[in-house]
Amino acid sequence: MLNPSIGKLITKENNRYRLVLRIARDARKITDKANEDHEIITEKPVTLAMDKIAKEECDN
Repeated sequence: MLNPSIGKLITKENNRYRLVLRIARDARKITDKANEDHEIITEKPVTLAMDKIAKEECDN
C-alpha cells in the first residue's frame, strides 16, 4: 500500500498520469542530486518524491 495514498496525492494534479509523471521526474531529480553529492539514499527515490508532494499539499 502506498503511503501517502494516491487519493490524497491526486489533488495536486489533474489526473493520475500527470501525477505519475511528476513523481517520476521528482524521483529522478532526487537520484541525480544524490549522485552528484556522492550521497547514499536509504529510502527509495519514488517514496521521497511522493512524500515531498504530500508535504506540499499540507503546507498549502
